[in-house]
Amino acid sequence: MNKYLDIAPEVKEALAQGRPVVALESTIISHGMPYPKNVETALLVEDTIRKNGAVPATIAVIGGRLKAGLSHEEIEYLGKAGRDVAKASRRDLPALVARGADGATTVTTTMIIAHMAGIQVFATGGIGGVHRGAETTMDISADLEELAQTPVMVVCAGAKSILDLGLTLEYLETHGVPVIGYGTEELPAFYTRKSGFGVDYRVDSPEELAAMFRAQRDLGYKGGMLVTNPIPEEYAMDKAVIDAAIEQALKESVEQGVHGKETTPFLLARVVELTGGDSLESNIKLVLNNAAVAARTACRLCE
Repeated sequence: MNKYLDIAPEVKEALAQGRPVVALESTIISHGMPYPKNVETALLVEDTIRKNGAVPATIAVIGGRLKAGLSHEEIEYLGKAGRDVAKASRRDLPALVARGADGATTVTTTMIIAHMAGIQVFATGGIGGVHRGAETTMDISADLEELAQTPVMVVCAGAKSILDLGLTLEYLETHGVPVIGYGTEELPAFYTRKSGFGVDYRVDSPEELAAMFRAQRDLGYKGGMLVTNPIPEEYAMDKAVIDAAIEQALKESVEQGVHGKETTPFLLARVVELTGGDSLESNIKLVLNNAAVAARTACRLCE
């Protein structure tokens, strides 16, 4: 085991016994929502995973230690600290560890630490991707590179709709990452169920997902698998409304010189404001939906 890694007792016991475990990120706690909504949501997601038969492992960096599984007190700590906690991508882990610092894990670093711990399935809201205008800014999320090299199944509601979805799919195809639609042949766009872009394959059950991921592992592929699970119909947002909010937020980000790792938190927070909080509620519902699918799939993988 990596000398910087701490696996929570409940998670360690489940892994040793071959029981299902689902990883969760912590950026959604510190950067994704205001306190106390962030803590309430984090605990609700963990509870959803338990109700669907798996053990949750929320992942973070605390005091320079890579944590696979957090206590309620640690989740509360991250929630209260908010954006004072560094948003940690792959490049940041060595510095955070060496300095004994805290970090909230993105999709990228959650995948890294989950794989270290032996966790195969990870549930999140939406992945990062190719940002609009990337042909000049080269702003491409490290999430895509991680999917190409780390063997973890990521269950999400598609790529965030603030991104260039077409280029994101092209990038994933180039790197050999299979994009699977859960109950859909069309890539979901986070707040909305459809984007106009197709996925590689459609599956309709956790059993199919588990079989496909098991085959990928048995073939010796080094990368991961992206499962895109549409937001439930009753919580989906009107496409015209969300698109207008995104366009306004993008315009403001350019005007204010927002760039790099601050781009996504800025855009998502501004979209929440512009939609009167509706997008935050949709965000919570889609995360819970993804957690349920991930937990059921993890259970099938352990059979």
